[in-house]
Amino acid sequence: MFPMKMRSYNYFLRSSQALLKEDKQDELVSALFAASREWSVELHFNKGLAGAPPEAIAAAKNTAMNPAVIDSFALAIIAGGAQKLPGVPGHEPDLKEARKDARYIAKSMQALRRVVPSAGAYVSKSSFFELNWQIAFWGENYARLKAVKTKYDPDAWFSVHQGVGTEA
Repeated sequence: MFPMKMRSYNYFLRSSQALLKEDKQDELVSALFAASREWSVELHFNKGLAGAPPEAIAAAKNTAMNPAVIDSFALAIIAGGAQKLPGVPGHEPDLKEARKDARYIAKSMQALRRVVPSAGAYVSKSSFFELNWQIAFWGENYARLKAVKTKYDPDAWFSVHQGVGTEA
């Protein structure tokens, strides 16, 4: 028995510092407003590294995290609610309701992706349904990470859904 997770997105607004410039602010506000008409949108300003000290930027560049975090001023979170457990009386998921919510959540994220098409995701809280997960989760780090995975785990003993090297 596994919990059913609702669709959720959380993205670093890559190149987002540029969205704070006067000539881009209307575009950002319009995208956030449009996204909020579909689903709630949270902006976590403590997650991006825009304006961080040089040593923090250098340290982040030396990790597997998507480099989008370096230029981001916020992490946008658009997510569904509580987990439900199939087979647990009184806690079964309502699939019709979950699918409806997933459509609204996806529409909300699409509004933000219009202004930040190359957003990067915070992998530990990312969408189970992300189609372009290699780039969203790890950006240009993915090729290097896949080479390491292939070298040290060629038989893919250590695998998770949307983990490095799990395309097959």
